[in-house]
Order: sequence, then structure tokens, then C-alpha cells
Amino acid sequence: MMHSIFTVNEAIWLLYLLVNFSFVLLAYKLWGKIGVMAFTPISIILANIQVSKLVVLFGVETTLGNIAYSSIFLISDIITENYGRKEAQKVVGLGFLTMIFTTLVMNIVILLNPSVNDMNQIHIKALFTPFIRLTVASLTAYVISSNCDIYLYQFIKKMLPSFKNLWIRNNASTLISQVIDNVIFTLIAFYGVYDNSTVISIMFSTYFLKIITSLCDTPFVYIATYWKNKCMIKE
Repeated sequence: MMHSIFTVNEAIWLLYLLVNFSFVLLAYKLWGKIGVMAFTPISIILANIQVSKLVVLFGVETTLGNIAYSSIFLISDIITENYGRKEAQKVVGLGFLTMIFTTLVMNIVILLNPSVNDMNQIHIKALFTPFIRLTVASLTAYVISSNCDIYLYQFIKKMLPSFKNLWIRNNASTLISQVIDNVIFTLIAFYGVYDNSTVISIMFSTYFLKIITSLCDTPFVYIATYWKNKCMIKE
């Protein structure tokens, strides 16, 4: 059964996850808090472009963008763990502004009449025309779920503050907040676009993938926190 659902797609997806999270960690090692926060706008833009693509992973049809979007929760947990709630909320604000700016600018670009020699207008429109609905879905889900993640993380950390219990607060806060994110985003973004069975399939399959990404990001939060505790981070 495992052989039948583990294909080249799954191998590439897991490689992408490793590369994505490793670059977030590398940015933190090189440039500290600013470095890791810089990945927030990058991750949001990539996630909202990738979510337009349907693929089959682990035997189910799902959208892409889950790894890029999960990076935001990885960033949020690293910031919350090492710098506190107020600093983590700056990540939310940064992401919120990035999505509004990107949507506004790209839709202005689409309005410009292309040259007769242009061959890319159709592709830009294909990528960014649906951005408005996806932006509403993303912003709503992002603001609610990210703040939920931050508050849950802090709440659990007060009860279980030790370094060894980091995996509990990291996974519990992320998995709960991603349920909220998944339901809100999928309903706003895809209800009426796909049939109901596909919408439900997307909702469950993307959350299944977010469980995997949440579990996989835990070692990266541990490494980041270890570096911070050992004063190995440049601020």
C-alpha cells in the first residue's frame, strides 16, 4: 500500500519541505530575527501562487502551497519561542501587508496594455487574476489562525516552559490553529469553484499534509532555540 502511494511526487514534495525549512533556518543563523522574518512575505506570495495547482500526493488530490504556508507557522513559532508574543505579531502584520500590496500591484500591472510582442500577459493573468478571491481567503484565514497560533503557543509555554517540552507547544499550537486556517481558507477560496466533494477532499488532504509539515518543522524550532540559548545568533 505504501509503495502504491509513494511516488516521485511525494519524494519531490518531501525534498521541497527539507529545502524550504532549511533555508528559513539558514536565514535565522545568518541574520537572526530579521533574517527569519524576511521569509514571511516570500512564503505568503509563493503559497498563494502555488495553491492554484492541483496535484496528487499520498494518494489524494490536493493543492500545493502547504509547505510555503507552513513556513509562516515555523517562523511564528521560532519568534514566539525566542522573542515573545509582541514580536511574533509583527510577523502577522508583515504577512498581512505583503498580501495586500502584492495583490494591488499585480492587478495594476495586468491593467497595462501589453506590447504586440509580449508573450507573458496571459500567464501573468492566469497566475494573478484569481489572486483577489485567494487574497480574501488567505488574509482572513491567516490573521485568525496566526494569532491563534501565537496565543496558544504562549499559553502552553506558561504551563510547559521547559526546552524538552518545546515539541508539545510547537505541534499543539500549530495543529489546532491550522484546523482553523484550513476550514476558513478552503471554504472562502474554493466553495463554488470546485464541487463540494472536491472542496471537502482539499480540506482534509491539505490538513493531512499540514500534519506532516508541522511534525517535520519541530526539529528546526529546536535547532533555532538551541542556537538562541547558546548565543549563536547574530542580532
